[in-house]
Amino acid sequence: MKPKAEIFYSKILLFGEYSVICDSMGLSIPYAHFKGELSFINDDKYTDLDFANQSNEMLKEFYQHISNLYKQGELKVDFDLETFRRDLNNGMYFESTIPQGFGLGSSGALVAAIYDRYAIDKIPNDRHLKNKEFFRLKELFAQLESYFHGVSSGLDPLNCYMRYPLLIKGKSDIHTVGIPRNKHDKNGAIFLINTGNPGKTGPLVKLFMEKCEQKSYYKMIREDLIPTTEACIKSLIKGDTAEFFNNLESLSGFFYKHLSPMIPDTFKEIWKKGLETKDYYLKLCGSGGGGFLLGFTQNFEKAKEKLKGMNVEVIPVYKNNR
Repeated sequence: MKPKAEIFYSKILLFGEYSVICDSMGLSIPYAHFKGELSFINDDKYTDLDFANQSNEMLKEFYQHISNLYKQGELKVDFDLETFRRDLNNGMYFESTIPQGFGLGSSGALVAAIYDRYAIDKIPNDRHLKNKEFFRLKELFAQLESYFHGVSSGLDPLNCYMRYPLLIKGKSDIHTVGIPRNKHDKNGAIFLINTGNPGKTGPLVKLFMEKCEQKSYYKMIREDLIPTTEACIKSLIKGDTAEFFNNLESLSGFFYKHLSPMIPDTFKEIWKKGLETKDYYLKLCGSGGGGFLLGFTQNFEKAKEKLKGMNVEVIPVYKNNR
């Protein structure tokens, strides 16, 4: 008998790209528009068989990686590896609508699904977990997801697994949090922009880590990027719209000036236009280089029209309802 499939949503890291690697605060939300689940190739399922077979082969490679960690005594979680292997031989794959390389947690949802199904004595996805359990999950998810990206904070799979907005406070605190809609202007919104091409997380994270080896660059991350990121998070949760957008303008400007390799060239002018007009502000969604960009505006209809005039389509993520 095949196990019941659990659905795992994509995620959006609202704040904390790159800076969470340096122990800044982060704010991540589940995004139910895209989702994934473990499934099996069979005659009764109508799906893209080429995709399913490729996914199955990829999962077999991931299984081998986990198995090697276990044999080396390095695996941070106990897995039912025999059942995992048997399911893969029976055609298991990850049925997913989450686009890969677009900063929405495609690998995070996959890791969450594998942990949920095969971890022995797993930590439940209870929003009232203790801090040590949140950090234990984050630690083991970081190890598992590093297979896909080289370096992982573990935050993406943690958010996909928990299915609640998560506030990360460096090394000291992780907990679920609410984002107030009724305290911000009713015309405001958070939205996505599709750049049309996937990004490659591994090389960009590697580039960032190499830059951080320069004392001056790392000092700038510690003294500028991290405080600005944390100010955005605090003002958003507090519901102070004016303060939030002042902080957001600074953050968007920092990305434009100091993380420009992560911004696709064809969108740099659009990014700059938002800073100049203040109609919207853009930031990275994930590691950048492609995928989606994340936008914020105090007037969604106006921003949508401005971006439409630049041949850019926006996808709403979060709209105020006051």
